[in-house]
Amino acid sequence: MPDTTRLLHLLDPERAHVAAVRLLAGWAATGAPMRPRVPNLPVRVAGLDFANPVGLAAGVDKDARAIPGWFALGFGMVEVGTLTPLPQAGNPKPRLFRLSEDGAVINRMGFNNGGQAAGIARAAAAKRTGVLGINVGANKDASDRVADYVTGVTAAARVADYVTINISSPNTPGLRDLQEGTALRDLLAACLGAKGKTPLFLKVAPDLSPAQIDDIARAAIDGGVDALIMGNTTISRPALASRHKGETGGLSGAPLRELARARLVDFRRATGGALPLIAAGGIDTGAEAYARIRAGASLVQVYSAMVYGGPGLPAYILRELDALLRRDGFACVADAIGADNG
Repeated sequence: MPDTTRLLHLLDPERAHVAAVRLLAGWAATGAPMRPRVPNLPVRVAGLDFANPVGLAAGVDKDARAIPGWFALGFGMVEVGTLTPLPQAGNPKPRLFRLSEDGAVINRMGFNNGGQAAGIARAAAAKRTGVLGINVGANKDASDRVADYVTGVTAAARVADYVTINISSPNTPGLRDLQEGTALRDLLAACLGAKGKTPLFLKVAPDLSPAQIDDIARAAIDGGVDALIMGNTTISRPALASRHKGETGGLSGAPLRELARARLVDFRRATGGALPLIAAGGIDTGAEAYARIRAGASLVQVYSAMVYGGPGLPAYILRELDALLRRDGFACVADAIGADNG
């Protein structure tokens, strides 16, 4: 664990998270050279050109405060948010827990953010050197959640390279119901009408049955979604060692790895390769990123691994990924996508 990361771990988890984002934003603002020398691993997804397939997942920089800094660490894409139409405080504290013994995190943040107007304005003003995504959600007390998503997609599409609609958080009551049947189709139809020419991504949970996976895949393909992010945190609980293992909320990090892998394979089968997939959950090495790509992911995203790997993690993942691609004779990332699953 890097020294800076060790120091941050002396703080309460949420205070450490806020401090880390502020430090990175401040460092980037100085103009000091930061970007590591990393392999160029271009990949094209949804009509967008990514310098490499490793991205920062939504939830790390909810309010779009450190976009240049994240790109400077080597990420090929940065996804900020989740942003809701109105600012909201989120759930009561404490709501973020490190499970250090397990390499995991449990959170029940509840879409805490300063609102779309402020976050999107910061995103518009930020210098970007890669692909920028904005992740949008509904306010907890919204009377019409579909309307909230349409508001978010409309505003974010003017600024972002792609917009993600997040219906996978377990920390807003009833939100995951939007993954079901008619509710999902109505949501997609409304959001696709609001996005203009900006690609629209859909982020879904790993806690899905085979029937739900098949239904989501069909709805996404028929509805014209440009890519599917699989997935978010899980409400399931594998064996854990930390004293925080009983906390409610979404579990992420290393213990999510097997479930996230399995669901990626499920969605690859359900979509038949017709829809680009983005893998998230338990990705902390180049080897794991490579395994997800071979399983069908076009891109990967990291979140909890940054808590333990620190700012050098993106470069480490990219170097290892590059070595594995070359070892196996792949000329580019695209050639490896789905190599293990057809």
